[in-house]
Amino acid sequence: MSWSVSIGSIAGTAVRIHITFVLFLVWIFVASWVAGGPQAAWNALAFLILLFACVLAHEFGHVFAARAFGVATPDVTLLPIGGVARLERIPEAPGEELLIAIAGPLVNVAIAFLLVVFFGANLSLQHLATVESHQVAMIDRLAIVNLFIVAFNLIPAFPMDGGRMLRALLAIRLGHVRATKVAAAIGQWAAFLLGFLGLFTNPLLILIAVFVYLAASSEAHLVAVRAMSRDVPVSEAMITQYATLSPNTHIDSAIATLLHTSQAVFPVVDDRQRLLGVVMRDDMIGALKKLGPDARVSEAMTAEIPTISYRGRLEEAFRLIQEKSMPAVGVVDPADRLVGLVTAETFGEMLMVRDALPRDPQIGPWSRPAGMRTTEPGPSGPVRHG
Repeated sequence: MSWSVSIGSIAGTAVRIHITFVLFLVWIFVASWVAGGPQAAWNALAFLILLFACVLAHEFGHVFAARAFGVATPDVTLLPIGGVARLERIPEAPGEELLIAIAGPLVNVAIAFLLVVFFGANLSLQHLATVESHQVAMIDRLAIVNLFIVAFNLIPAFPMDGGRMLRALLAIRLGHVRATKVAAAIGQWAAFLLGFLGLFTNPLLILIAVFVYLAASSEAHLVAVRAMSRDVPVSEAMITQYATLSPNTHIDSAIATLLHTSQAVFPVVDDRQRLLGVVMRDDMIGALKKLGPDARVSEAMTAEIPTISYRGRLEEAFRLIQEKSMPAVGVVDPADRLVGLVTAETFGEMLMVRDALPRDPQIGPWSRPAGMRTTEPGPSGPVRHG
């Protein structure tokens, strides 16, 4: 996640803090100091750190549950509105997603239980209304807030835990794609409700509402793209008209190529047309500013771009882009020569075309009539510059 820094790792999963989280802590500290003096400020800061330690434990509940099903978990990011555990994929098996979703809230239940049993915490609901007051014991505040985290996360508003549990249950009858549409729609309506309540209560609810709405829309989009790309040959959807660059090309020459094309991603290939990496438009501009016009493309490119065979499926390219956070996937022939490129924009364009189609007409590989043969890449190769 951009604007975040790593502060270490736990069991192989990086822990990152978003810059807004740091600003949030500073703001709470200063506001508490002004309102109640240094003791109140340090008390508020300590409570927030312990609170977000509980949030971090919640996210690692998801992490360890996901690992049990073979899902990689690159990082966890702390934000002012909570935490986000990034999973390389969301299991489509309803039972697996249900267990991963419920694992986080169960951790908070366990924390509250331990605070009550071993530290004598009082779970009075009155403490929830005075959770910001340092006059209430910190243990009591932590215990009740952990239960509040459970209750809030179980709201069936996708993509929160309750929404994911709802999707998992709906998927048993409706299937993963349809269940996602329903859960995302519920999540968006819940976001409107949270935003409306935030206007009259806590402005933080407005921020949470925006996050929920955007996340629900994004998840629905990703699931629709994944479903559309199944059983589609990558050779039917890959980009074949593009300019390539040599790793030894000067940045000023690459910029000249950029100005003559509409590309955002440029493959970098060797003399045998084997993919060495890709360079993005922003990478070129950044290299021009920092390194000067005589810098080489190799100094700005992203290396180790994944490749798939031109006989592969588009779904595999989509999985690689999502799981590896790569800007593109190269499509190669049996001699490992680059014959095509798949980018994130490829899927967005396909989805727009599909949504624009009337119900009856069919065009494109995703609606190709049964029995039509897939053509293989022809002898003409991409345009090469530099």
